[in-house]
Amino acid sequence: LLLGVLGAPALGDPGPLEDVVIDRYYIPKICLREAQMGDFIRYHYNGTFKDGKKFDSSYDRGATVAGVVGVGRLITGMDRGLQGMCVNERRHLIVPPHLGYGSIGVAGLIPPDATLYFDVVMLDIWNKNDKLQITTLSKPERCNRTVENSDFVRYHYNGTLLDGTPFDSSYSKGSTYDTYVGTGWLIKGMDQGLLGMCAGEKRSIIIPPFLAYGEKGYGTVIPPQASLVFSVLLVDFHNPKDGVFLEHLEVPETCKRRAVTGDFVRYHYNGTLMDGTLFDSSYSRNETYNTYIGKGYIIPGMDQGLQGVCVGEHRRVVIPPHLAYGENGAGDKIPGSAVLIFDVHVIDFHNPADPVEIETVFRPEGCNVTTRHRDFVRYHYNCSLLDGTRLFSSHDYEKPQEVTLGANKVIEGLNSGLLDMCAGERRVLIVPPHLGHGESGARGVPGSAVLRFEVELISMEEGVPEGYLFIWHGEPPANLYEQMDLNKDGGIPAEEFSNFIKTQVAEGKGRLMPSSDPEKVIADMFQNQDRNQDGKITPEELKLKSDEDQEKIHEEL
Repeated sequence: LLLGVLGAPALGDPGPLEDVVIDRYYIPKICLREAQMGDFIRYHYNGTFKDGKKFDSSYDRGATVAGVVGVGRLITGMDRGLQGMCVNERRHLIVPPHLGYGSIGVAGLIPPDATLYFDVVMLDIWNKNDKLQITTLSKPERCNRTVENSDFVRYHYNGTLLDGTPFDSSYSKGSTYDTYVGTGWLIKGMDQGLLGMCAGEKRSIIIPPFLAYGEKGYGTVIPPQASLVFSVLLVDFHNPKDGVFLEHLEVPETCKRRAVTGDFVRYHYNGTLMDGTLFDSSYSRNETYNTYIGKGYIIPGMDQGLQGVCVGEHRRVVIPPHLAYGENGAGDKIPGSAVLIFDVHVIDFHNPADPVEIETVFRPEGCNVTTRHRDFVRYHYNCSLLDGTRLFSSHDYEKPQEVTLGANKVIEGLNSGLLDMCAGERRVLIVPPHLGHGESGARGVPGSAVLRFEVELISMEEGVPEGYLFIWHGEPPANLYEQMDLNKDGGIPAEEFSNFIKTQVAEGKGRLMPSSDPEKVIADMFQNQDRNQDGKITPEELKLKSDEDQEKIHEEL
């Protein structure tokens, strides 16, 4: 028909047209809406005569045409030809004179009785009764909270006109758009379109012009009376009145104690933004984060979020930006005004004033003799962290552990925990780091770690006072040297000295410092008495320790 109207030689001239001739030469695959009578439309066009001469063009003016279709504000042929069009549809229209400018024409532009040819593309359609169109594209499975008025939101968006022409994108700027909702800082349609969104949700929001920039448009990128399409991803949101939100993911069945201000806590964590982006992790460094809580050493939200934790607890701490890093963020991984989520696993905590915690698991009946300072003890132990991580065990060796209590051979907390025990008694000891290996830790022991010992006392031997290797149970012999010098040659060699001491021990007259190697104790005694190191003890060299101590006092005086 169009070819005939344009005068294809083979068909001849069919004569005057009675109605508009419409050629829908491009129809988009998706057509959500067709222009109806009374709709407001925006479109571009070229207008020509039959010979191809242009008489008008919206392109040449650099502005689209906007108006209401089907109500007589356009020439009748255009009114009819535009109805039923989809956004992005293209049409050729042939408008006969009686549906155009008739026998009068337009002076200097369109002659009388002119047939008009229009090439039209539809760009926008809306109606004053339109409402916001919201389509949820994706939504997280978990959504504990949705956006409300006065919330502060951070979101990414792509903004296009209804025909798909892009006018703005937060992605191109490399940062989210951050603003309050419902306070007039956004166009009305976006204020409404963000309500009810979950963090991580994606929406398509189509906003009619009267809820966007209306008759004025915006700069050169948004024409007057333009519908806007926003593809929005809500990254996070909060309210300035928000506090810390806690989610107890896993709490141990037994929780004897909860952390309070002033406690020192060791914990692992993963830190993410609300969209799941990981910004930090203690696990990646393979070491816990160690700090006091309630003292201002960490961000306020974490100071609050760790209050009341149990050892072994898994807790999620959601922190609004005003209790985290605020509007400025931190580094290149935490944006300004970002909500932070910490998934925390508490390894242990203690207070600098904590003593050793002792739990008696088993104590034999008729326990009359208990360990004291300087006693020599043999014991088995298992040592672990409070999260159950095994560190050391005496069962890995052939013999029990041996130590003289108070000789600074074991950590102070273990030494304290072994006091006042009976042979056969079993205990659990909780040793805080200031009575253990301190801030620096030890080989295999993390710094500031609380240690758990399971101990069993195997045996004990009564000790001797500090500084003594041997003590008499009564008064020493008056003629001590003569009794030692068996061959009366005026010198006591090592073997003679050793035999004498062993005899005293066997007869119950004295006792050696308890040790797993009595021979070494006797050898040390001999070396102490052999003052010139000539291999024998003379009468002048032999002195009791009590006499030596008295001589030192006199020297000081």
